[in-house]
Amino acid sequence: MKKRALPLAFTALLLSGAIVAVNAQPYPMLDPVVKKVKEKYQTSSCAQLAADKAAPPNDKQKRAVQMMQKDPALREAFLNQVSATIVNKMFVCGMIP
Repeated sequence: MKKRALPLAFTALLLSGAIVAVNAQPYPMLDPVVKKVKEKYQTSSCAQLAADKAAPPNDKQKRAVQMMQKDPALREAFLNQVSATIVNKMFVCGMIP
């Protein structure tokens, strides 16, 4: 029985390592951007968000949009992480019904 337990434990360890590797984010540069966007929507007033929306995008915002237009997986990863925060704030501010 002990002879079976060691290979089984080793297999479980390898499998858990593989699961962690699969779940690792392929876009490490996304984390600080996501954090910044979430903080902006959580801390800004509705008036500030409306003013920001009316202003033309800056160069950083333009580059980010271009990157997401070229890479659908990047866009999906970004939107999956920030959409709940953004939509909730838009709802609270009456920007969506």
